[in-house]
Amino acid sequence: MSDLPAVTTVGGHLPTHPGATDRDPAQNPYYAYLGSLESAESRRTMQGCLNRIARIITGIPDDEWDRLPADVREHYGAAFPWERLRYEHTIHVRTQLINLGWSPSHTNKHLVALRRVLKEAWRLGLISAEDFHRATDLRSVKGTRLPAGAYIPEEIITAVLRSCDEDIATEDRRNIGLRDGALIATLWSTGLRRAEAAELTIDAYDPRDASMRVVGKGNKERRVYLIPDAVERLERWLAVRGRKPGALFPALRKQGQIVYDAHGRPKPMTGRGLSNVVAVRFDRAGVASRTPHDFRRTFISRLLDGGTDLSTAQMLAGHASPVTTAGYDRRPEEARRDAVLRSITLP
Repeated sequence: MSDLPAVTTVGGHLPTHPGATDRDPAQNPYYAYLGSLESAESRRTMQGCLNRIARIITGIPDDEWDRLPADVREHYGAAFPWERLRYEHTIHVRTQLINLGWSPSHTNKHLVALRRVLKEAWRLGLISAEDFHRATDLRSVKGTRLPAGAYIPEEIITAVLRSCDEDIATEDRRNIGLRDGALIATLWSTGLRRAEAAELTIDAYDPRDASMRVVGKGNKERRVYLIPDAVERLERWLAVRGRKPGALFPALRKQGQIVYDAHGRPKPMTGRGLSNVVAVRFDRAGVASRTPHDFRRTFISRLLDGGTDLSTAQMLAGHASPVTTAGYDRRPEEARRDAVLRSITLP
């Protein structure tokens, strides 16, 4: 690290990216912060934030970025000297983030990552308390945007499940159709987070009351429930998968063979792999693309539309706050407009 230029205290001069580092990973605030996060999904998200911030600071052009090896891009922030950042650098980052035109919540997520990686640098003794507090004294960005994501109508799910059934009818794709149909029905029935669904094991499923035991964010356990159609599809899939311990929805090879881990257990899909399954299924059904999180938004919206109280919806969704649950409401605009027409009259 001695070849890096010193950070100046005036003029906004930013430290350069070393491109590589021989720093002990145990003394690297980048890895210390990511290691403090409890879920793989959170680590993936915040790693992306740190990498983007490092790109902003180093100012690497797009053409140079595209030429970097994939593993370098994935860990770009690991080689950055976070402990050399001072207030003139972090306020520059905040300004650049705002200039990108992102939503306030997305911008603030990056500021959280910046503050937290600097806190790890302080904990590791790489930056003084005074410099840490000055550098992290950044105001969050105010404002709101219309919520992202989309509601999934029943007719679209019907089309997607029909595409799964078409595969079930063919010998070479039968297993894929069975697994994907069970997965889609489970997402629709439970509103699980992407990582929660990918990490489900067979012992989480209790056929006696058609429920699943899920460990979500913050290591909080909850129970979710399957509708009869989802139970039927899941049981058809389990008749092929078997009851061996391991992933409930494992990775499959192109011909539908289950992928096993080193211990001979069905190997789980990654969160990204699950997203790819959803994307392929919607594409094969010829309908507009949706994400696994749209299933979650739709699940909560349908609960609220059906008269479920907010507290119960919050528990089923595994949210820490009912405010978060309310923010997932994606009931169609027609329903909102109809609510106004039914409820509001002139005196």
